[in-house]
Amino acid sequence: MSKPKILVVDDEEKITKVVKSYLQQKGYEVLVAYDGKEALEITNNEELDLVVLDLMLPKLSGEEVCKRIRSKSDLPILMLTAKTTEDDRINGLNIGADDYLIKPFSPRELVARARAILRRTSDRKESTAEILSFKSGNDKLVIDTLKHVVKFNGESVDVTATEFKLLKILVQNPGQVYSRSQLTQLVQGYNYDGYDRTIDAHVKNLRRKLDITSDQYIKTVYGVGYKFEVLEDEG
Repeated sequence: MSKPKILVVDDEEKITKVVKSYLQQKGYEVLVAYDGKEALEITNNEELDLVVLDLMLPKLSGEEVCKRIRSKSDLPILMLTAKTTEDDRINGLNIGADDYLIKPFSPRELVARARAILRRTSDRKESTAEILSFKSGNDKLVIDTLKHVVKFNGESVDVTATEFKLLKILVQNPGQVYSRSQLTQLVQGYNYDGYDRTIDAHVKNLRRKLDITSDQYIKTVYGVGYKFEVLEDEG
C-alpha cells in the first residue's frame, strides 16, 4: 500500500523543512512548493492525498490556489494562516478549505490534523456503498456515500470532504439534534478548543451549494445546533 502523499506549500523554507520532517516521521510522502504557481503545477501533475497550504504566498495567493483546486477537485486542504480574526478564518473555510491552523502553530498539532483529515477521506473511500435519498416538497436530495456524490434535483453538487462528512452524519440520523461541539468532534475528529463557528461556516456552505433555505433539510435548532429533517423520506 502506497504512502499518503502530502503537498506542503509555504514560502518560508524553515517552516517547510520542519513540517516535512514531522510528516515524514509519521510515514507520509511529502512534496514541497514555495509559491502558488508551483503548488498548482504539482496538484495538476501528482496524485495527492492532502495539501497543507499557506495563505500568504508569492506569485499566486493561497486563497486563489484553494479556489482553483476546489473548482476541479475535492482534494482535502489544510490551510495555514497568520490572519487571526474570526472572519478571516471563516473565509478560509468558505472558499473550500477543510481545516485551518493559525501561525505560529505546533508541528505536532499539524500532523494530528492532517492525520484526522486523511482518516476521514480513507473512511469515506473504504465505506460500504449506501444510497441515501430524501424528498422535501418538490426537492430531492440523493447522497452516494461510496462514490462521494451529492445530487440535488438531479444535478451534481460539488462539496469538500469535510462538508460531505458533515452532511453524511446529519442525513444518517434524521431528526437527531447535534450540538456544534458534537459535530466539530465528529467531523474534525478532535476538539477545536471551544471554537465551533467552523461548523456554522460548513453548514452555510452546504445550504448555499444545495440552494436550500435554513428551514429545509439542515435545520438550525436555536441555542443548540443542527438537525436534518425532511417532509418525506424516500429511503
